[in-house]
Amino acid sequence: MSTERWPVELRGVTESVVATLGPNDLWNLAALGLHAPESEGEPVTATTWGNTRTRRNFHRQGGGVVQFTQDPREFVAAAATIHERGEPVLDGADAWVEVEAKQVDAGEDGGTRWERWELTPVESRVVRESVTTINRGFAAVIDATVAVSRLDVPAFDTEELLDRLEYFAETVEKCGGPREVAAFETLSEVSGWREYRDG
Repeated sequence: MSTERWPVELRGVTESVVATLGPNDLWNLAALGLHAPESEGEPVTATTWGNTRTRRNFHRQGGGVVQFTQDPREFVAAAATIHERGEPVLDGADAWVEVEAKQVDAGEDGGTRWERWELTPVESRVVRESVTTINRGFAAVIDATVAVSRLDVPAFDTEELLDRLEYFAETVEKCGGPREVAAFETLSEVSGWREYRDG
């Protein structure tokens, strides 16, 4: 059993980017919410929803590389597009950890299959340490990727999601920097969320 530790402190649900190796020998990057243990000694868990590349690659390879980036453009590319590359670690990753992934539960919610995974760290590295800052624009981009991912899921109210996205767009415009603005523009373009009401 690995004694390697996570390279960052996890609390609640920590958003990350996970790279999993696909059958085409390319690393697929996707967003992955990490659920911190409720008590010491318990594992970190994550849940995949639907028949995603991450789910299939976890089954195929038994793990991947979880990483933490403060660049909203990298996060949006992973969360909202099919993003594949030859190397697993993003240029903007502040830290990464190779994990083993073991499926421990599964079910269905609102017509969508989910699978829960225990993630065990195998090897990790802190690439750079930085002072943590709080930017509402960055937080709005991350929340917006979640809202966009639920637009076509019957269990969620589309109008409510669109209201959230309008709010996030306003927050990014007022509080975000150039990277947040560029990331939100990409998210809007690839998701077409504004067309849901226009159409």
